[in-house]
Amino acid sequence: MALLQTYALTAVVLEFKMAAIALVQGRGRLSTGLFTVPEDAKLFSGTESAHEAPIVDRASKAWRNDLENIPIFLILAGIYVAAGLSARAFTFYCMVFMVMRILHTYTYIKAMQPWRSVVFTIGALAMFAMSIHILIEVVL
Repeated sequence: MALLQTYALTAVVLEFKMAAIALVQGRGRLSTGLFTVPEDAKLFSGTESAHEAPIVDRASKAWRNDLENIPIFLILAGIYVAAGLSARAFTFYCMVFMVMRILHTYTYIKAMQPWRSVVFTIGALAMFAMSIHILIEVVL
């Protein structure tokens, strides 16, 4: 698979994964009937609450973690593609990162420690390895 195709696939899969988190949050609000926004509570005949339901809170935290990691990965991946580096290595970095982000979301929502930390670390190591690859091939 060409670099741009791999990049596009990675970006799209990660976007779909984040969209799935939004669905978990919406379903959590509807199933518990708890809403932090007054007009949502009114629209869905729910209860206004100062706090999110636990499932919504966990999904929100997984979302925020994605926002701290996925944009950095995609920026680095964009540099990698622009530099035209090894397609084989890039496929490895992207596949590992994607799978680990999906597993991270699952383990976060399901409160599965130590697995959440393990999959986060593996994904972070894939991003770090790609960073080193870029540093050596592009900068040095």
